[in-house]
Amino acid sequence: MNSSLPPSPSSTLPPSPTPGLLQQLRERQDSLPEAQRSVVRAVLEDPRAAVAATVEQLAQQAGVSMPTIVRTCRSFGYDSVREFMLALAQDLAVSGSYLHRSVLAEDSAQDVSSKIIHAAVASLTELGRRIDVEVIDQVAAKLAKARRIDCYSVGAASTFTASELQSRLFRLGLTANAIFDAHQQLVSASTLGPEGVAFVVSHVGRMPYTVEAARFARSQGATVIALTQPGTPLAETADLVLAVSVPQDAVMRVGTEAYLAHLVVIEILMVRLAQQLGPVATRGLQQFKQLLHKHGFDSAEYSGAMDPGPGLHKPGQKDH
Repeated sequence: MNSSLPPSPSSTLPPSPTPGLLQQLRERQDSLPEAQRSVVRAVLEDPRAAVAATVEQLAQQAGVSMPTIVRTCRSFGYDSVREFMLALAQDLAVSGSYLHRSVLAEDSAQDVSSKIIHAAVASLTELGRRIDVEVIDQVAAKLAKARRIDCYSVGAASTFTASELQSRLFRLGLTANAIFDAHQQLVSASTLGPEGVAFVVSHVGRMPYTVEAARFARSQGATVIALTQPGTPLAETADLVLAVSVPQDAVMRVGTEAYLAHLVVIEILMVRLAQQLGPVATRGLQQFKQLLHKHGFDSAEYSGAMDPGPGLHKPGQKDH
């Protein structure tokens, strides 16, 4: 008599796939010693940054010693930090999303919110460490003396930034234009001359016709200022470079962090420019604010937009 039992349905199923390293890190972090938990938290906070970091950098971020990094890797079955990081990079390639460089597809709303805000704050903090205030003041001095300032850009984010720049310069009483058409940029470059400034906004810094306009403006004697990444063709063309370096975005060529960094640089520059211009600038800004208040624009008390016009009723108003 054969006493063996037929295999159960579950025994015929293929084994469950081994969870990826990111999933293992999440599932096991609470069971690890405190120091190793700190390492795991640092890795999960920004996995791509962890892959790019050195052992020393990761140890500093986690607040642990370098041997603790090695022990953490061994806790997950890797003999070396290099093997651990290779597995992490492979897991990111498979499970990472094209949503944001710090966000994974399975992250919760709270995770997404925390990671994006943290990434933005970290980028601005790094900008604060790297920004060259001497160049800021040199640019402000050039703008203060310029006969005309033409702002060039291409692309959605850079165009918005250039528009903001032009508006801020205009409010300070300077002659400024925002030019986004490639042909018009060349026309502008040909007419700026030695007293003019071509202010080029391009984080990518490699758009051929924008770089060409910058080179042409410089050949005509104009000062070329670039808000861009260091080492780009645009940066190499410019007389003065406001350098902005932020991590590459997973979705757009110019991500939110670059956009925020550009706006912060412009804010710093405009304040320093206003300080150099002195009472003329502050008086103009005060008059502008008073004018807006007089007409009710940007004011909570302004009811003009709610005026229905002759013969019409405001909301809630009844006939008498």
